[in-house]
Amino acid sequence: MDHDLVRSIEKALGWSDPSGLGVEFARGSMADPGLCSQLLTPQRLLDVVMRRSLAPPQFRCFENGTELHPDAYLTQQVTRRGQAVPVANMDRLGQLLQSGCTVVLDALDAFDPTMEVACRALQWWSREVVQVNTYLTTNDAAGFSLHWDDHDVVIVQIAGEKSWEVRGASRPVPMYRDAEPNTAPSEDIVWSGTMRRGDVMHIPRGYWHQATRADQGEGYSLHLTFGFVKRTGVDWLTWVADRSREREPFRHDLDRWNGSDAEADQQDQLVSEVRRLVADYPVGEYLSLREQERHPPRQVATRGVFGPPTTVLCVADFPPQVEHQGEMIEVRAAGKKITFGERAGPALLQLLSGHPVDLVDVTATTGVDAAAIAEPLLEEGVCAELTEALSSACTGLIPTGTYSNTP
Repeated sequence: MDHDLVRSIEKALGWSDPSGLGVEFARGSMADPGLCSQLLTPQRLLDVVMRRSLAPPQFRCFENGTELHPDAYLTQQVTRRGQAVPVANMDRLGQLLQSGCTVVLDALDAFDPTMEVACRALQWWSREVVQVNTYLTTNDAAGFSLHWDDHDVVIVQIAGEKSWEVRGASRPVPMYRDAEPNTAPSEDIVWSGTMRRGDVMHIPRGYWHQATRADQGEGYSLHLTFGFVKRTGVDWLTWVADRSREREPFRHDLDRWNGSDAEADQQDQLVSEVRRLVADYPVGEYLSLREQERHPPRQVATRGVFGPPTTVLCVADFPPQVEHQGEMIEVRAAGKKITFGERAGPALLQLLSGHPVDLVDVTATTGVDAAAIAEPLLEEGVCAELTEALSSACTGLIPTGTYSNTP
């Protein structure tokens, strides 16, 4: 999948691929800052806030660096049947923005199709799970205190300006659940300065950082933080441990009553089984299966009730894995395996590209009934019908006429 955001991030950071993620701090600027307004504007963010039922911790508001009680910016909207739904008090939120505050909305990709498609493109690029959090700060509001994240982040300054300080890590690759706390900030300042519209910054996991507008005065800042949750050796080892249930020796009770010799024999047997288990489930297989088995995201599925689909989009979280098995083609994605005849190859090339695809056009260019091939992909959630919202999310951001996921 080709996406302008991915290419812009690479060029801004001087990368040619995602191998720089988590390696070291990087910063740069987009060649075309106009991309920012295509991704998001403050007004569109507030429109999302207005039209959703939101509550902490996903939706939060800060004033003078302190998190406000939800009553300060939320209200209960009561339906005529007496159901209370938490919604943003837009008048109160407007007053807070006017005086100076920070509005935080996590996982905007769950609500906004443009962010959904952008995160999917970044997932296909990085082969990691990606979530985008949004920060709107007005006037001279302070930001969060010095902290570190347990994942790598790429920050895109969408509008306005914000001052940042980034420090190195004080503990190598710290984790959310770790062997010891990581509470002492590093004294090593890697970079401090102002992020402006179109600027991009990569902060690796464990690097301390803080952002503020306390020194900016009037104005505002809107930035996106794309979080990349990379897998670690701990994740792989946990997965391997889960596989131990498949083998009988691990399911037996530990022997505590038959003496030290019996205990030692059992331990020797378990250690031998652990060696075989680790050898049988290598890291590469874990990473591959993690992509194949991830369940499909929620999408509109009309199942032909309003007429047959005409345009589809591959919505798997990761690039589908396509294997040629003699005269058959196996597609693995979204936790499913779908088998096609070899003639379907040219059509699959387009249907699984991550680009919007017109089924009539695919049929005309490949000589294969694209609707018939798309049917099981739609049924299993690998592809989705292109709604108006998804179409808008792709327009101007995903180039047409190129297919980068080759079966």
